[in-house]
Formats: sequence, structure tokens, C-alpha cells
Amino acid sequence: TAHTTSSHPNAYFSVELPDLLAIVQRPVNGVAFPESVLAIDRTQLTAWGADYVAGLRQRSPAAKHITDKMPANFFAVGLIHLMLPNAKIIHVNRNPVDTCLSCFTRLFNRKQNQTYDLSELGRYYVDYARLMNHWRQVLPAGVLLDVQYEAIVADPEAQARRILDYCELEWNDACLDFHKHKRSIRTASVTQVRQPIYKTSVERWRSYEKHLGPLLD
Repeated sequence: TAHTTSSHPNAYFSVELPDLLAIVQRPVNGVAFPESVLAIDRTQLTAWGADYVAGLRQRSPAAKHITDKMPANFFAVGLIHLMLPNAKIIHVNRNPVDTCLSCFTRLFNRKQNQTYDLSELGRYYVDYARLMNHWRQVLPAGVLLDVQYEAIVADPEAQARRILDYCELEWNDACLDFHKHKRSIRTASVTQVRQPIYKTSVERWRSYEKHLGPLLD
């Protein structure tokens, strides 16, 4: 979805930015994260939002919209809404086992330690899913847009239009041609970004099912 929106002429594509998580993990009155959340007030939240936006503007001063595709931002969805009430938060759902298999078969260049053991990865995914359900329950309606990965594969244009409508961006044909862009890409999915949308990753896990017992358990 980040590649859909960032292919729009009024949007700027950024990589997986560490900015937001660095801001929300700042100590508050000497209290470290996550207990610091209990001490945050509206003034602090507004200041944090301004700091984040200032960092984005340094990256692309002329951009009208900027995407931030850091996966770990899911930890801070509630704070994102409080810091940036006009932010458009898009959450892509995918078959859980396909998601975990994709993580397990990729050698990340740093951290992501939960992805190297199938049992731990399964527990991590369950916790992530529980947290996302919590955000859906406590956030106002319309703050979070859920998009199904398999729906994107089945009908890219329909989902692209849905995403752009949510982001209040007009339709542009370039949003379906993201793989043709020559921008620099520094992300674990770089090889996928350079290809048009393909269907081979849907239900991919079934080819490896006999090896996935600890994950499925």
C-alpha cells in the first residue's frame, strides 16, 4: 500500500523510517518507555507530532504527503493518532501463516530476532494480532483502514482506489505502475517492489506445511 500511495504524484515515498518509534520511546519526566505513556499529556503529544513532521519535511520539503512504511509502527498506532490526528493509518492484513513464512525465510540485516524461530514467531504474531484488535476497539471509526493483501492481489485497481479515497487523493494511473519507478529503494522487499503484483505468494505456506509444525502450534 505504501508503494500504491507513493506512486501518486502528490506523495513522497520514504523507506522504513525509525523516526516515529524513536520519538514515542523518549523518556517522560525521567520515566522510560512504555511506562512513560502514563505521564504523557496533550502538550507533549502535540510537540512529539510536530517533531515527527519536522523530520519528514527535512526529508522532502516540497512533498504534500509522505508515506512511512515502518512495520513496527503497529506498536504505536494509538500514539500516532494522538500525535497526528490527521494521519492516515493503513494496516495490511495477510494470511497469518504466509506472513510468518515470509518473515522466517528472509535474512534481515538487523534485529527482527523473533523471526528466526518458528515457535517464537508464532507467539509474536499472536501478540501483534491481539494488539491490532485492541487498536480497532479503542480508536474512533475511520482512523484505521484495514486492507487485505489477498484482495490487493485479486483486484489491484479496486484496492488502490479504496486506499487513495481513504487518503483523500485523486486517482492516478501511476499507482498501478509502482514497479516501473526508478526511485531508490532500501527495504527488505526491494525485489518485490520491482515487480508487478503477482499471485504466487498467496497460500505459499502450503508448500512448506510439513515443516511448519511449531509455527502452526
